[in-house]
Amino acid sequence: MNQWEKVAAVQRMQDYIRSHIDEEIKLCDIAEASGYSLRHAVRIFKELLGRTPSDYIRAIRLTDGAKNLLRSKENVLDIAFDTHFDTHEGFIRAFSSEFGITPQKYRREKPPVKYFVQYPIKHYYSYLNSKEEENMEKENLITLCTVSIVERPKIKLLLMRAKKAQDYWSFCEECGCDWEGLFNSIECRLDNAAILELPEKLITDGTTNCAAGVEIPFNYEGKIPEGCDCIDLPECSMMYFQSEPFENEDDFGKAIDSVCKAIENYNPQQYGFDYAFELAPKYNYGASKEMGARQAVSVKRL
Repeated sequence: MNQWEKVAAVQRMQDYIRSHIDEEIKLCDIAEASGYSLRHAVRIFKELLGRTPSDYIRAIRLTDGAKNLLRSKENVLDIAFDTHFDTHEGFIRAFSSEFGITPQKYRREKPPVKYFVQYPIKHYYSYLNSKEEENMEKENLITLCTVSIVERPKIKLLLMRAKKAQDYWSFCEECGCDWEGLFNSIECRLDNAAILELPEKLITDGTTNCAAGVEIPFNYEGKIPEGCDCIDLPECSMMYFQSEPFENEDDFGKAIDSVCKAIENYNPQQYGFDYAFELAPKYNYGASKEMGARQAVSVKRL
């Protein structure tokens, strides 16, 4: 069984779990989706994703439960049942183990916690494969982007710095992928979490220009997660580039590449602006087939 066969089998299991997360999920059904025996399916799932299928499902449901604690007024017992836990006590134990805080305290204090994010395993391996191919098919890149100007007020930026990473994938390899769930768990955030390209003035000793972060209100007084910094950013103009939605999930990398190319080729001067990368970080919000890819750069008026 080669690596790509493993990736395809684990992706089939991820897809099955995503489609049936609101139902009772049996390990035998997950294994059947993979096309392999139960023992082999569980082994390769943990090998590539770092969790057993049962732990993976539990993390998804606990994250859903955490979101419901903040978004609804349901009592903890009802949320436990909604997330397929049989008892109130079992939910509290599992929740505390996953997030390091009880459900009641989490609802009351709303601290950042590490929401579990379901990253399709084929995305990472597709990226690695594309890096090995010297001649990618450029004609299939998504080329249409919308461009918008947003006047951003003074804000705070919560960020996690890299010591060696230079881009999204190397950042995840160095720091893990929990940053997205962690930052997106902050209820008052102004936008989704993003990979950042920092201007020189925001780089600290021993770190690179690559970081992950999220914008939060200037009056934020909540908890700063361990290993993170919180800095002030002055008001500025931001130019947002967004690609079209795309049908094939595997095209997420092409969508991101197309936005990067659009930023390189776009001439903001024709509309009275110029790029000002020194003023603020460049934001890469990633891509989804429903929304397309999105990035933002700072600009100044001519």
